[in-house]
Amino acid sequence: MKAFLISTIVSFLITYFITPRVINFLGAANIVSIDLHKQNKPRLPAGGGICISSGILTGILCYVGVQTFSSVSPYGSQNNPIQLLAVISSILMVTLSGLLDDLNVRSKVVQTKDGINVKIGFPQWVKPLLTLPAAVPLMVIAAGETEMAIPFIGEVNFGIWYPLLIIPIGFVGASNMVNMLGGFNGLETGMGIIYTLSLGVYAWTYGRNQASILLLTACVALLAFLKYNWYPAKILPGDSLTYLLGSLVAASVIVGNMERAGIVVMIPFVIEFFLKARSRFKASCLGKLGADGKLTPLYGGKIYSWTHIIMNLKRFRERDVTVALILIQVFFATLPFLRII
Repeated sequence: MKAFLISTIVSFLITYFITPRVINFLGAANIVSIDLHKQNKPRLPAGGGICISSGILTGILCYVGVQTFSSVSPYGSQNNPIQLLAVISSILMVTLSGLLDDLNVRSKVVQTKDGINVKIGFPQWVKPLLTLPAAVPLMVIAAGETEMAIPFIGEVNFGIWYPLLIIPIGFVGASNMVNMLGGFNGLETGMGIIYTLSLGVYAWTYGRNQASILLLTACVALLAFLKYNWYPAKILPGDSLTYLLGSLVAASVIVGNMERAGIVVMIPFVIEFFLKARSRFKASCLGKLGADGKLTPLYGGKIYSWTHIIMNLKRFRERDVTVALILIQVFFATLPFLRII
């Protein structure tokens, strides 16, 4: 418990105090992106994953350090520091991959036929390749257990195919699905707080110590970052944060052997994947900003995202869309505890 408290406090404080410095640094380096749902289209620092990863990594290292040098070091199958260090390696690699995409985005802004400026980064087929190397640390240590609980199916033992196939597919899939839903102040951060908290508490309840420390350390880092990312944002999360969050969830459910709960909690992103597939992954989540500050979907009545569903119900403001999606995430985050699926 002492190690857990220290790691979460450190994670929160590091993120809270480093973010304003990162904002200044990114702004001075002109690593910025357009905040598209504002009338004046401000250019804000982009790359919030740096702030979150700094908090998470420092917190995890504090946890490992306290456990290592305490009088009683409770390392067993669910407390092996090798797995935590492998996750740290994956987080660093995937954050760097996302940051490369953020750096690529800042000079590529195109206009749709509706007159909306939309950010264009790396081609969609490149993005899974960027995150694939980050799965290697988990593969080489054969993280997790080969037996996996799948919703509606039950227990399946994948054997050697678990580290060789399931881990990279789950890691890359989660990283890129989380990256598909965003573009609204506080959205990625707010939803991230909910699903990391839900899965972290679930892991803690069932004794998945490593998974719980990873997820709850991330949760408090996101809480600290939310102060700067909530509407009106001072910094945008960028792909460095969305890749980080997706990979962190994937790594946590793998080392905690809780894939079933992970799939259930992340259903909103699974649905988003299929919605985006309808447009061949060319549609944007964004809305068209009216003079009154309210949003209408870019594609009329066509639905290619959760955000389109919400904006087709009523003309909402940006903050309202964010809150609606956070509430949707809350609903799915409660399902593992109800054992409905």
